[in-house]
Amino acid sequence: LFIVVVAVNSTLLTINAGDYIFYTDWAWTSFTVFSISQTLMLVVGATYYLTFTGVPGTATYYALIMTEYTWVAKGAWFALGYPYDFIVTPVWLPSAMLLDLAYWATKRNKHSLILFGGVLVGMSLPLFNMVNLITVADPLETAFKYPRPTLPPYMTPIEPQVGKFYNSPVALGAGAGAVLSVTMAALGVKLNT
Repeated sequence: LFIVVVAVNSTLLTINAGDYIFYTDWAWTSFTVFSISQTLMLVVGATYYLTFTGVPGTATYYALIMTEYTWVAKGAWFALGYPYDFIVTPVWLPSAMLLDLAYWATKRNKHSLILFGGVLVGMSLPLFNMVNLITVADPLETAFKYPRPTLPPYMTPIEPQVGKFYNSPVALGAGAGAVLSVTMAALGVKLNT
């Protein structure tokens, strides 16, 4: 129950991370920032519970709760009349599985979990999220097909400006995430001492 409560609360902090449509002008900038924030949120909670229970698989369980809860919360957009494939839910599960694998493969070594697990989550999450984005309907096209005049102005989709702020949001998110995740993984482990 304790794990469920914390996973639900951590999901609330990342609930906007899939709504790239509302940040059209800064979509790739948002993607980079959100990827880093999701990586850190996942890794600190997952490492905490992994070392708390000592059972490989706990991180995946943690990510599963976050995913399910996010789908429920994203149902609000579905209620507004958007099609369900418009609702982009961030992908945590594969990265959490890598974290579990690092913990299991190193025979529950906490230092290896921090270093290897942190780097694996940081580098993989932006990649999995970009693959996730490719599989859904184009957000801009969907937004103009389903205009919602009742939405406040800051949520109204606008045409993107020419050019991207970053050349590669995946590479930038993965690079920054890999470095920062190690620190957050260490924090997650430290919370148990």
